[in-house]
Amino acid sequence: MSESVKHKIEELSKQIEDHNYNYYVAAKPTISDYEFDKLLEELIKLEKEHPEYLSTNSPSQRVGGAITKEFKPVKHKTPFLSLGNTYSEEELSNFDDRVKKALGAEAEYVCELKYDGVAIGLTYIDGTLVQAVTRGDGERGDDVTTNVKTIKSIPLKLRGHEYPKEFEIRGEIFMSRKVFDELNKEREEIAEPLMANPRNAAAGTLKMQDSSIVSKRNLDCFLYFILGDDLPHANHYDNLKAAHGWGFKISEHMKSVSGITDVFKYIDHWDVERNHLEFDIDGVVLKVNSYEQQRVLGFTAKSPRWAIAYKFKTQQVSTILESIVYQVGRTGAITPVANLKPVQLAGTTVKRATLHNADVIEKLDVRVGDTVFVEKGGEIIPKIIGVDLNKRPPHLHKVIYITECPECGTPLIRNESEANHYCPNELGCPPQVKGKMEHFVGRRAMDIDSLGAETIAQLYDAGLVKNVADLYELKKEDVLKLDRMAEKSVNNLLAGIEVSKKVPFERVLYGIGIRHIGETTAKKLAYYFKNIDALKNATLEQLLEVGDVGETTAKAIIDYFADERTANIINRLRYYGLQFELSEEQLTLSSEKLKDLSFVVSGVFSKFSRDDLKKTIEQNGGKNVGSISSKTSYVIAGENMGPEKHKKAEKLGIPIISEDDFIKMINE
Repeated sequence: MSESVKHKIEELSKQIEDHNYNYYVAAKPTISDYEFDKLLEELIKLEKEHPEYLSTNSPSQRVGGAITKEFKPVKHKTPFLSLGNTYSEEELSNFDDRVKKALGAEAEYVCELKYDGVAIGLTYIDGTLVQAVTRGDGERGDDVTTNVKTIKSIPLKLRGHEYPKEFEIRGEIFMSRKVFDELNKEREEIAEPLMANPRNAAAGTLKMQDSSIVSKRNLDCFLYFILGDDLPHANHYDNLKAAHGWGFKISEHMKSVSGITDVFKYIDHWDVERNHLEFDIDGVVLKVNSYEQQRVLGFTAKSPRWAIAYKFKTQQVSTILESIVYQVGRTGAITPVANLKPVQLAGTTVKRATLHNADVIEKLDVRVGDTVFVEKGGEIIPKIIGVDLNKRPPHLHKVIYITECPECGTPLIRNESEANHYCPNELGCPPQVKGKMEHFVGRRAMDIDSLGAETIAQLYDAGLVKNVADLYELKKEDVLKLDRMAEKSVNNLLAGIEVSKKVPFERVLYGIGIRHIGETTAKKLAYYFKNIDALKNATLEQLLEVGDVGETTAKAIIDYFADERTANIINRLRYYGLQFELSEEQLTLSSEKLKDLSFVVSGVFSKFSRDDLKKTIEQNGGKNVGSISSKTSYVIAGENMGPEKHKKAEKLGIPIISEDDFIKMINE
């Protein structure tokens, strides 16, 4: 029986990794997302039932969940040298002259895109990923293996059998523009500061402690350099082509050329075409192809003599700032936006640029009528980076930041720790109300796809809805009176609203739009408190025991439920049948073996994520507590358990057990 289970797990793992390769590397998916999810669910279920067969390189580990308290420094076997940079074609010609002179012959070059991301080194032994280390200072980097395993375009096990026994492959981890836009949209919705650009977002994500959040960020990776003793080919280009066959994502835009003239053609092409890529590049990298020629050329103290990076000039223009308008977001955050005299930038016509907040306006001393410099480098949204004071007309007035909401006239507030001003009239300010409803009906919340922004605006402007609870009181005859509302579309709309009553508690909690609560935090709160009443009555201390909940978020939750108006909306939604507690299936106990026992979980675990470990405790009748006291039954200790917790447990005589001890406890 056990051999049969082991074989099934191995078979499922291979199928899933093949599908990952087809989707993320080959870009030729062969099954639907639904079929893929079912395969993954089956694997995760089997591994939970038989944790002895859970491999650290199982595709189930790509969903993350492990907590890394500290990223250990690792010394690179081969230094991670930086490349020489140039913005000049003349210097590239000089580089070519130096190469030809040193070799006494022409060189074949490989041209590659210079990705704007985070450099990474991946070590494989016997075809298995064993370590992922950031570039760091070139001599040492940080071990980020747990987080890198969540990146679906990075193979955990290689394909075929022609790869070296041990080698390192280096590349760049990045975030696509689409993912970056979605991330910033979500952060804006929960009133979190926006990420500056995809590179910063990728770097920050890679060093997050919770790998389950890293998994949801959908990072990607191109590989571009192999180090090893037994590589199959004597040149860089052919080895990268071979690596593609092993399962690595190698850019299709890499090109082998025979001279500097073709290099310039490649650069000219990508200086224009980079605007049509789904990810950011900031230049082109030029490498001598032959390893023997690379050896002859050698290195300087800081960089190889056989490679150089040509960096594109920053995409920047100047134009006239014609006016400043103030936008109100779903959370009430005010964003100043500059209206510009239209200008061409990075292949598009730019008419608007963000000014972020009052501090940025003050720092730039930007004034209406100024000639301003607009940049679109790594940033997706153009931004004003400076003022051409030489062109400033006389008598331009300083910008006086607004003090009242431009939509509803309510006096604005600004919290001490935040950069943005806010309109506090969240239940009466039109864009906030409409924004909250758009968020509520969104795919990740109530998923009422027949209700888009335009329909919500129509319903609101007609006086049919003033908050999310009103959606559940809509009558067919009232909606039919609106423009462009035929019977079929109204029936679909009302049916979608009815179906949303079955959406589980954690998504309802996300949908109601408490400030600072995203999807992940909503799920953790739902599973911790199990129903809306327990959450509503929670103290600050109890809220702070939940992972991901800091003081700002905890206070936002308390403030939300203290408002009689929001309490009334919740009561109405409950009356209409929305789910405000975990379902019986979610609450069903696997056993009562841990009844009346309380556990503190501390450290990093190999067979469980911390969240799964806590969930298993609850499913077997136990209780999770955040801190050790004389009433604690057990401390489950993983690697890097906090020394203070260890001391306190020993002092109070609380038994400290391993995850293996815990598995035995629930399997007895």
